[in-house]
Amino acid sequence: MLIEFPDKLYYSIGEVAKAFNVNTSLIRYWEKEFDIISPKKNRKGNRYFTKTDIENLKTIFYLVKEKGYTLEGAKIALEDKHKIDKHISIISRLEFIKSKLNEIKRSLDVDED
Repeated sequence: MLIEFPDKLYYSIGEVAKAFNVNTSLIRYWEKEFDIISPKKNRKGNRYFTKTDIENLKTIFYLVKEKGYTLEGAKIALEDKHKIDKHISIISRLEFIKSKLNEIKRSLDVDED
C-alpha cells in the first residue's frame, strides 16, 4: 500500500481518488460512512482533504480493500486505530525497502550485461 501524495495542505477529491486508484464516489461514500473523514468544503461544495483525512483514508482503504473487512467490521476495527496505524506504518516501510532493493537488483542486472 505505497500511496504517496505531494506535500501540500489540501488535496482535491480527484487527487485522492487517483492516488488510491478508486472512484470519487467511493471516497464520498466512505466520507458518509466514517466519522473520521471530514474534508473541508468550499462554497461550491468541493471537498478538500487534509493530511489527517488522507491518513484516515489509508487506514480505511487498508482494512476494506486489502484486508477484506466489511464496512461495519472496519468501523469496529477503527476503535483500536493506534494498533492499525502501527501495522500500516510497518507495511509501508517494508514496501519502501522492497522497492529500493528491487531498484538495486535491476541496476545490478543491467551492470552484468
